[in-house]
Amino acid sequence: MPQGEPGTTDLDDVDDTAGTTDVDETDDIDAVTRAVVTASRVLAAVAADSLAEVEDRVTPAQFRMMVALSTRGAAKLVRLAELLHVSPPTAMRMVDRLIASGLADRQVNPRNRRETLLRLTDEGRRTVAQVTARRRRELTAIVARLAPARRAALVDALTAFTEAADESPVPGPEDDAPHPLGWADLPPAHAAPPPLPDGSAPPPPGEGKPSVRRTGP
Repeated sequence: MPQGEPGTTDLDDVDDTAGTTDVDETDDIDAVTRAVVTASRVLAAVAADSLAEVEDRVTPAQFRMMVALSTRGAAKLVRLAELLHVSPPTAMRMVDRLIASGLADRQVNPRNRRETLLRLTDEGRRTVAQVTARRRRELTAIVARLAPARRAALVDALTAFTEAADESPVPGPEDDAPHPLGWADLPPAHAAPPPLPDGSAPPPPGEGKPSVRRTGP
């Protein structure tokens, strides 16, 4: 029959992708999931490495509390427990350990002398700043090895990913809650990081390849 006549099928018009959409989409989702899982291992390793110098005094959970105190200022124990989604007794144990390490202390609430507020000491604030600065240096060094076009694509991809997960941006000082994993708001890349414990200046961001310890196989 002539091409185009009713009841005929032109082979050139056949959709070669028919029936493969679901498979291709599944393969794509699996590939993206693997990439995200791999990237999450890098971020977890950076977070762990940043606490290496203070791990004898601070656990990841305690550092979350320090970030909360750093971003919010002095706070009551009950409020800290709510922010961190832990019980007041658990929060109290965390506070006691931070106080014993000289990283936090208690003060009387000047507005209500029957209440006690918890706050970071100067050493506690320096510790949060140093850990945050180290995280930024290691992340900056990794990002600096990407071509500019890939950096822009990464921003778009990660923004879309966090929006799909209904994740809010990393909280800043004006926000009400700390990030659940203790990622404080990072200062701008050009901001001068705090000095190291021995008083020396840290290496510039992006200098050398960061040593990131693996968190899994």
